[in-house]
Amino acid sequence: MLSNQISKKRKIYIGMLKTLMGISVVLTCALVVFLLVFVFFKGIPNITLKLLTTAPSYLTEKIGILPDILNTLYIVIATIVIVLPLGVGAAVYLTEYAPNKKIVEIIEYAAETLSGIPSVIYGLVGMLFFCQFLNMKTSLLAGSLTLVIMNLPTIMRTTQESLKTVPQSLREGAFGLGAGKWHVVRTVVLPGCIDGVITGCILSVGRILGESAALLFTAGFAHTLNGIIAGLNNAGATLTVALYVYAKEQGEFGVAFAIAAILMLLTLLINLAATLTGKYFEKRRNI
Repeated sequence: MLSNQISKKRKIYIGMLKTLMGISVVLTCALVVFLLVFVFFKGIPNITLKLLTTAPSYLTEKIGILPDILNTLYIVIATIVIVLPLGVGAAVYLTEYAPNKKIVEIIEYAAETLSGIPSVIYGLVGMLFFCQFLNMKTSLLAGSLTLVIMNLPTIMRTTQESLKTVPQSLREGAFGLGAGKWHVVRTVVLPGCIDGVITGCILSVGRILGESAALLFTAGFAHTLNGIIAGLNNAGATLTVALYVYAKEQGEFGVAFAIAAILMLLTLLINLAATLTGKYFEKRRNI
């Protein structure tokens, strides 16, 4: 009799937990769907070919986001080119070469701490160090270097975790055949963790696209059309910064929603690319 009562209470408890979890899932999905539908409903009607392919002109009050699209592309390329070798190199050293595990733990803790620092603090430090101390002034290059510091922990930690998944037997087999340490890392270890490197890059690109606070301090918000070399050496607004400027400073909410819709589409594409990449390399590993 007592056991039946306990069993009934347990079933009621489990049923309540399942109900609460179901409600949480529904609310989360509803919030995501509402956000997507609201942004796309407000933004997509304002996306025109003229908006995407022209530069703004204050004399004719013409609005275009082509410079902002190019500035976003420039800053993504510059950041990834710098942060990728730094992050992968640091991960390889910490995982394969570092002799003192205590130092490795300290560096990993520092990297995790960097990941939790608010982006506005990165922007303040980037402005003081890159823009003023190094005399780069407000430029896309200063913004890129600030984003390098922000995304370095992401690349490093994802690569580290991927390196740890490479079986130790592969390393030992290569050493048994007479291969040197660097040869083993280059031909056995790195090809086995390429999925982690690519995933880290995709996540970093997503964070770069969504960053605004740090770039307001370091990259500025000029809507000028430049080539990649001139663009990196001058101030420029990315899409997220342009969204802030058009919505907050100029009151152009139609353009702001158009930019928001573009950013949402890019975010969805990046998440889809990360998922497909992970599945692709998982299949290759299982073959």
